[in-house]
Amino acid sequence: MTNFHETWQLGDLTVNRVGLGAMRLTGMPWDEKPKSRENSIAVLRRAIELGVDHIDTASFYFTPTRSANELISTALQPYPENLVITTKVGAGRDRDGEFSFARPDQLRGQVEENIRQLGLDHLDVVNLRWGAAMGKEPGSLAEHFGALAELREAGLIRHLGVSNVVAEQLAEALSIAPVVCVQNRYGLADREDDALVDLCGEHGIAFVPFFAVTTSLPGASTPDTVPGQAEVAKVAAAHDATPAQIRLAWTLHRGAHVLAIPGTGDPRHLEENVAAGGLRLSEAEMALLDGVGSVAG
Repeated sequence: MTNFHETWQLGDLTVNRVGLGAMRLTGMPWDEKPKSRENSIAVLRRAIELGVDHIDTASFYFTPTRSANELISTALQPYPENLVITTKVGAGRDRDGEFSFARPDQLRGQVEENIRQLGLDHLDVVNLRWGAAMGKEPGSLAEHFGALAELREAGLIRHLGVSNVVAEQLAEALSIAPVVCVQNRYGLADREDDALVDLCGEHGIAFVPFFAVTTSLPGASTPDTVPGQAEVAKVAAAHDATPAQIRLAWTLHRGAHVLAIPGTGDPRHLEENVAAGGLRLSEAEMALLDGVGSVAG
């Protein structure tokens, strides 16, 4: 049974604020050996048992022998009626794992690829993942987002979102079609998008941070080494929680419109992530943690 009760709307779809990111289900490209298929499938099924009803994935989440979309399809079909699967297009990877960015006319193929891999008739939410790199890139997204808006009108997509964008690009997207979510890199010590988080709240748009706990890059910091270690440890001790849980809880406390999609291939970490949705931080604890961002910035 889930221990979190807060929900948010992605258009006409209601989701619990703690979801699951699928990237880690396959193992990361730098891992020495692939993740166990049985373990990843067990994580997905356990997530549903815990009340997770929002899974974030992409067709470019794959390793040489594993595909996140295939794992989701295998583990969860027939899908629960309340399950919302969010995916992203724009960015893509070739068989060697190299990233590229699609032209507007290539987006339909990417949408159809996700539909095919997931075994669906349409996609619930599709984010335009702007740029081929992890950082935000300048430029107009109107042509790309317009192409997705056409696919929405054609019935292949139910709702649209954007990812790796700045406020001006969000405004441009909103001028073309409704936007239900913004998915950017953001966390306690990664606060570049503080103003964008608030802007999304003003518009009733979900803000869905990725890498809210760590950067998930090879050799990158862990929840115990990123800035704010001492402050997070103090709050964690008071709640008998882990540092990762406190970082997730802080993210959720940023606003009722903020969702969490922590990724994991570990059943124990999955349960901890879901439990983080039930943590309630005091004003004093939030003030202590908010100071971490000021120092890190």
